Formats: sequence, structure tokens, C-alpha cells
Amino acid sequence: MRKSLRIYLLTGFLLASGCATVDGPTDPGDPWESYNRAMYSFNDSVDTAVLKPLAEGYVEVVPTIARKGISNFFSNLDDALVLLNDLLQLKFVQAASDFTRLLVNSTVGLYGLIDVASSAGVRKHNEDFGQTLGYWGLPSGPYLVLPLLGPSSPRDGLGLYTSRRYFDLIDRHTDDNATENVLVATDIINTRAQLLGASRVFDVAALDPYQFMRDAYLQRRQSLVYDGNPPLEDFYDDELEDLPSE
Repeated sequence: MRKSLRIYLLTGFLLASGCATVDGPTDPGDPWESYNRAMYSFNDSVDTAVLKPLAEGYVEVVPTIARKGISNFFSNLDDALVLLNDLLQLKFVQAASDFTRLLVNSTVGLYGLIDVASSAGVRKHNEDFGQTLGYWGLPSGPYLVLPLLGPSSPRDGLGLYTSRRYFDLIDRHTDDNATENVLVATDIINTRAQLLGASRVFDVAALDPYQFMRDAYLQRRQSLVYDGNPPLEDFYDDELEDLPSE
């Protein structure tokens, strides 16, 4: 349901940290770099001032077992979206596995609070509408940092819009706005809390956080679209572009 939202928001916030500008020419694969860096810096400021402190307080107050149950609940909602995208990508064997996972966790797992399926060896998959568009040949387009949502592309942004506009399970099954807002906020804060450690490692490791985030995001999305086996020609084209001209 909001897997795409969490991926974009968390990648943008968690890989962001200070130093949002760097001297040098614009990367040809990132024609909107000036705008993207400014938006990256804005997202980082919001995370530092709001989201990260909320996540740290959440970890202090909410017991680990409760946080695990909350994560499982939202993951179970995501599995419904994964199943739909399995079918749209004609991955029928994977769809059968994900249907089993959704059924087991929604029943035996008490509406997803307990991840019974994973314990039984039914693996969780990662599919969304951006990947489905890529599966059917729509190019990613230039790298794009979205306000608050973080790293994306025109294709993934369209996929995210489709997911939230037409397939948001919380929005469609929650009549009370206050309840819906609480669920959405809990989802975001809980997910941000899961990666507090990862953000600290990134702060130390990355010389240019923006570039690291961009390259990691684009490589990950390319890998997801091709199920871990991107075309070799894409790799060789990138390598040739890096060679000095004579």
C-alpha cells in the first residue's frame, strides 16, 4: 500500500545529511542536479528538525515487540500491493507465493501483526507500480528528488501517484480522518525508527551524501525492475562513458 512512499521518504531522509552542495560539472545522468540538491537539503532539514527526533522518541517509548508488530502490520498491507503488481508483471508463481503470504498473515498472523509466513519460509517480495512500468518498457527518466518523499524519477513518481491515488488501503477502508492520520504517521515514524542506525553509518561513510544517495537509488531501482539481473549492455554503456576520450 505505502511501500513506495516509505522507500522514497526513507531513502531521501535517511541518506541525507548536511553538505548538500559540491563543486563540479553537472552529471549528465542528473540534468536537474541543481534543483535536486536544493530539495535534498530541504528534505534533510525537515528530517533533522522533525522526523528523526520523533523516531528517536518513539524508540524510547514503544517496546521492541510492539514496534515489530506495527512493522508487520504495515508490511502485510504492502503485500496486497505486491500481489497486484505480481499479476500486472505476469509473475504468476511469485503471485501465488505472495497470495499465500497475505492469506496466512492476515488470518493466523492476526491481521499481519505476526509474520507467520516468513517463519514458515514464505519469502517477502518487493514490487510496486514503478517497477511494473519499468517491466513493460517505460524508461525511468532523469533522477528526481521529490519534496519530503525523497529520491525518485518521473516513472517512479507516476507509480507512487498511482499507488496512493487508487490503491491506498488505509484511505479506502478508514472513514475517520483522525484515525487515518494516526495510522499514516505511525507508519512513517516506525519505518524511520528502523533505520536510525543506518543513517549514522551513512553520515560517517559518505563524502558526498547527495551523490551516494542518487547512485544507490538508481542502481537499486534498476536491479528491482530486472529482478536483480539488469541488462549487461547498460553496465558496459556506463563503463564506456567513464573512459577518457582520446
